[in-house]
Amino acid sequence: MSTHYKAKSRRLSATLSQKLSEFLAPLVQQLDAQIDRRLVRTLVRLVHTILIFRHQTHGLLLSELGGYLLSPAQAPAGTKRISNLLRSRKWGFGVIEQFLWQQGKAAVDAIETAHKTPLCLWDESVLEKSESLAIEGLCAVKSSKAARLKRIKPGFFNPPGRPIFVPGMNWLMLMIVGPEQAPTLTAMKWWTTRGLLKTSKRTLEKRLLADCAHRWGRRVVHVWDRGFAGSPWLAAASDHALRFVLRWQKKYKLTDSHGAKRNAWKITRGKRSLGHRLIWDARRRCYRKTGIYFTQVFHEASATPLYLVVSRPGKGRKPWYLLTSEPVVTVDDAWNIVFFYARRWQVEMGFRLAKSELAFESPRLWSWKNRLKLLLIASLALAFLFSLLLMLPADTLDDFLRMWCHRTGKRHRDVSMPLYRLRSALSRLWLFYPPPAFAFFQNPG
Repeated sequence: MSTHYKAKSRRLSATLSQKLSEFLAPLVQQLDAQIDRRLVRTLVRLVHTILIFRHQTHGLLLSELGGYLLSPAQAPAGTKRISNLLRSRKWGFGVIEQFLWQQGKAAVDAIETAHKTPLCLWDESVLEKSESLAIEGLCAVKSSKAARLKRIKPGFFNPPGRPIFVPGMNWLMLMIVGPEQAPTLTAMKWWTTRGLLKTSKRTLEKRLLADCAHRWGRRVVHVWDRGFAGSPWLAAASDHALRFVLRWQKKYKLTDSHGAKRNAWKITRGKRSLGHRLIWDARRRCYRKTGIYFTQVFHEASATPLYLVVSRPGKGRKPWYLLTSEPVVTVDDAWNIVFFYARRWQVEMGFRLAKSELAFESPRLWSWKNRLKLLLIASLALAFLFSLLLMLPADTLDDFLRMWCHRTGKRHRDVSMPLYRLRSALSRLWLFYPPPAFAFFQNPG
């Protein structure tokens, strides 16, 4: 290995470490006024450690993180430092939640400065703890892992049957994105439907909706999946006069322009598409000839007229029925609504990255509040990965990935947001060339 390569790697390691310090600076400044500086230092080092330690099963186990926080020989001391941080009653997870909201506000301001429309993406998932019973705040959640394992494959057959429920926690994520920009993590919420900590899904979601309305008003367009479709959610969005794009269930009823109340699919049945485009399917990496149709509709839960935009991706593919409060007068307006909804795939990627790369399902903390603190600290690592896509110039990012996470396949090199490669490259770089502030054998005092 050449001296030039080593020097370049050390400079890059220090630069990325500085980026992490700058990213966490507002949070560190706030925590400095509340808790001991040693605990603040442990939090910053813990975010760095989570980015380094890549293990889907053990990624957030305190005993494993303790060995990376200091050194393998000092693993018990490192574990104790993390435990002291999480058990401290002088700070709560709300501090990190407010920090993420501030990141979302900055992203909204930046997107508006670029004369684009900010989108607020919503989606739900679950944290599965299938082998746990005693930890605080568990409830029954539908297992997506079991559904994936039971999916019918060529040459194998297993009837789908009833859904499988396991112990776990419900999960909601919000992101701010632009039409083309990388996402910004804005909010993470977990809740349970059992025990002393129980709450209902709609109660938490409406509280979050009111918070969004208070912070941004009509500056952003909210994008919701079919799980939010229905009169109660439409009424809540109408009460706050929010802009939104909602994927509507095709069997749910709407009132057409003639005053007839019918299923959404019946309103557009037999109507020719008003335009066609070749749309890139990022999930299956191919172009699809897609037709589009739109019409004005009404719903008793909404005080204003709505528009139903139907995207028809062709034979064998289910159409999207998108209900929106945005005025749709031309075909270009309708395509904008389709592209807004297509950006919702970013939040799906966020869930997958959090579960697979950052091991969000691995914590074994009994206390609900301590578990949320650890999950939100891991959320800081996730938010930092997203922010690097915005902070690093494209040529610097390509050079970094080529040096520290080389991939030969064209599929890996053409990914627009190479988050998995970025995390892997960061881990290897900081393992080989730890920056001085995070050197493993340094005793911070």
